Amino acid sequence: MKASAFVYPWDVNGDPEAPARIAALGVAQVTLAAAYHSTRALTPRHPRHRIVTAEHAAVLYPAGDRWHGRELRPYAAGDWAPGDAFGQAAAALADAGLEVHTWVVLAHNSRMGAEHPDTSVVNAYGDRYPWAPCIAQPATRAYLTDLAAEAAVRPGARGTELESLGWYGLQHLHAHDKTGGVGLGDAGQYLMALCFCRSCREGYGRHGLDADRLAAAVRTALEPVWQGAPSDGGWPGVEKLLGETLANTTRAYRDETARTLQEEAVAAVRAAAPEDFQVLLHADPVSYHVGANPGVDPAHILSVADGVVVPCAGGTGTLTPFAEQGREGAVIAANFTVVSGMGGSPGTLAADAARARRLGATELRLYHAGLASDGDLETVRSALAGL
Repeated sequence: MKASAFVYPWDVNGDPEAPARIAALGVAQVTLAAAYHSTRALTPRHPRHRIVTAEHAAVLYPAGDRWHGRELRPYAAGDWAPGDAFGQAAAALADAGLEVHTWVVLAHNSRMGAEHPDTSVVNAYGDRYPWAPCIAQPATRAYLTDLAAEAAVRPGARGTELESLGWYGLQHLHAHDKTGGVGLGDAGQYLMALCFCRSCREGYGRHGLDADRLAAAVRTALEPVWQGAPSDGGWPGVEKLLGETLANTTRAYRDETARTLQEEAVAAVRAAAPEDFQVLLHADPVSYHVGANPGVDPAHILSVADGVVVPCAGGTGTLTPFAEQGREGAVIAANFTVVSGMGGSPGTLAADAARARRLGATELRLYHAGLASDGDLETVRSALAGL
């Protein structure tokens, strides 16, 4: 069962022992960040530092000429990943015998939201989410599609994994996050993710909805939630809060918007990539879910991409809807967190992997080789050796 470990360039560059250490885990592949959001990351073994602060979303290589004169364009990294940090790390990892795939974060960019506030998702109360570019806006879609093609197809890469290629919502750890005081539940999170920027208001209109009335209905539906009433889970909970007609019409609009963007981005990557270049999407099998693993229709996405990377930290049941499609050759990669300090469970990796395989997983993804302790990495090595 092929396994790949997630890695940042700063985990490798400046640490000559890192490539061999990662290869010794027993993984055949690394998924190496080429475009990434702001973060503060531990580097527990690096000879020169212990903390890396990536101050804003950036590409980790020199951006190309396609961005000249464009208002929306990727930002260069600062001293946390100077020059062609991706290329330097990729070469070292390949020399250690590892297959390199790019890790590309797309619709998640706080600096873009700060400098271009009109690009952000706007909720029913008029609050902007600067970390969440609205994927309905034509200029944003063009930016994301071009970024996917450029960041995915880096020299030496054999494939890519596209993260955040869909809607983003409220649930994002943004600075010192203090948004958990009210339990929104699945339904409340959906309502708080509905966007009312100009493009989305026009989109609702094309689907027969008045945006002002819809926003008022969302605010009314959420009022009991703010008062502490529990919201029912799943899509029936959304329908109960908002009403079936409004709920299903908003979902149809949002599903179509995400689906067409995914088609465009994957097509752009394929057009730029060499033959046999693998394209995977980080995905959730429930289409109205939002975030780094945005919701998709399993049958549709497996007809567009070569496969999916599926979050399994909360359980492996998310694999089943993709496996049930029975698409021959599709990659269904079960993504497990193996960093104990971040809630991962490296000690159960062997059992988790076996369960994932029974449910249709064809590969493993391990988050994250650079963040894990020595003890976690040794546990992972033992687990992979026994698979």
